Amino acid sequence: MSTSKGSGADPAAPQRADASAWLAVAAGSLGAMMATLDISIVNSALPTIQGEIGASGTEGTWISTAYLVAEIVIIPLSAWLERMLGLRTFLLGAAILFTIFSMVCGVSTNLTMMVIGRVGQGFTGGALIPTAMTIIATRLPRSQQPIGNAIFGVTAILGPLLGPLIGGWLTENISWHYAFFLNLPVGILLVTLLLTTMPHARPQWRELRQADWFGIAGMALGLGGLTIVLEEGQREQWFQSRVIVEMAIVTAIGFVLLFAGQVYAKRPVIKLSLLLDRQFGSVAVMGLVIGMMLYGSAYVIPQFLAAIADYNALQSGKIVLISGIPSMILMPFTPFMIRNIDIRIAVGLGLAAMATSCLIDTVLTAQAVGHDFVDSQLLRGVGTIMGFLFLNQAAIASVPREDAGDAAGLFNAVRNLGGSLALAGIATVQDQRTWFHSRRLEESLSANSVGVQDYLSTLGKSLGGPDAALRTLSGTIQREALVMTFNDIFWILGVGILAVLPLVLFLRPLPKGQSVAMH
Repeated sequence: MSTSKGSGADPAAPQRADASAWLAVAAGSLGAMMATLDISIVNSALPTIQGEIGASGTEGTWISTAYLVAEIVIIPLSAWLERMLGLRTFLLGAAILFTIFSMVCGVSTNLTMMVIGRVGQGFTGGALIPTAMTIIATRLPRSQQPIGNAIFGVTAILGPLLGPLIGGWLTENISWHYAFFLNLPVGILLVTLLLTTMPHARPQWRELRQADWFGIAGMALGLGGLTIVLEEGQREQWFQSRVIVEMAIVTAIGFVLLFAGQVYAKRPVIKLSLLLDRQFGSVAVMGLVIGMMLYGSAYVIPQFLAAIADYNALQSGKIVLISGIPSMILMPFTPFMIRNIDIRIAVGLGLAAMATSCLIDTVLTAQAVGHDFVDSQLLRGVGTIMGFLFLNQAAIASVPREDAGDAAGLFNAVRNLGGSLALAGIATVQDQRTWFHSRRLEESLSANSVGVQDYLSTLGKSLGGPDAALRTLSGTIQREALVMTFNDIFWILGVGILAVLPLVLFLRPLPKGQSVAMH
């Protein structure tokens, strides 16, 4: 969630916040940290988790995607749920349920159970993220809100980056189950802070009558169905499968209901008409592609290091964390940059850095290891802080003050949608391109070639026979094909960012005095 220049503290708030207010801010930031951490905490541990619950590499993407899809649905609903239940009740419910669903993930023994737990985590964790900014806007006076925004900004950046490292350390030193059990003590602390620092508000049940039920159902069916189609399409032979056809119909019905809500609901759950604004529409498209790059690269790098470099979960997590170094260094300077750097220059440089970081990773080889990602990860971190931070500001500044909340929810939903589409697309690309490269490599090796025969003969003597030599050659082909496939994925991500780079020309300078918005 984000705040705009028009969001201020509660009129009744004192000029300086008391200890209770700061503890409330700490509670909100802790909840947001817990939720953002769990977006990526499974990435470095995913190969281990897949093996233990019996999921294939393609099926394993569901463990990451399920969380993102659920977040996409809940983020735009958070403002309505907050009004209906009251902020404290809403947060308490989300924190308790998030902890429970984390335990479900931790004790999962199969893919179905894990996905159910991750969907529950996404629904409840997604609610914890935007409400953190609501606490800052309502409990702190305007003069102290930049401090609260900075605290939240640190959690928003650190969470996804620390996730793979913490998940990797727990997987290697204890067990992957504790990547989820970790949320139990944190959840207890969060609930305690909420009970002692947040005032109770009476539920407003009349909000149920005013809800955009068409939109709510449409988002769930449309986004859920679309994700299933993308995830399972390749494995089910696309529209030759009855399941894919049925899911495509569900997706279409969902989007029809979503658009019906735009017409008939008094207050649509997500205000899609904002996309018609030239600046906001451009921001949304760039946010979608950036989401694809951020979540796609954070997923692919640990997969590459595990499959090719034989890295364990902890080693992969350390490489992913490198991109957070520039973000943390630049974070204190973000208010200065926002006031003094033209948004078109900042976003342009940020997108260019992100695209370059992906293109650098298109020349990986089977000998590549972690340090081959250092340069690209550092560039990725610079691009993220420059591009994404300014885009978040532009999303709020490009709409009227009364639409700032809708703009923030839509922008963050679009970013997560990009991540979901990337993870689903990566699974499909990985299947298709690995098969394609394997066949091309096999075609280049003639069985009658003297060189091939000599190679197999030498290999057979060292390994104990021709069968072992053929198996080794097959493994080498598969390995090289997989490396080429990862290079293709980074190329697609890089070119995708370059394709939206011209949209920076539609951005307008930020208003003077614009306050820093995060997430």
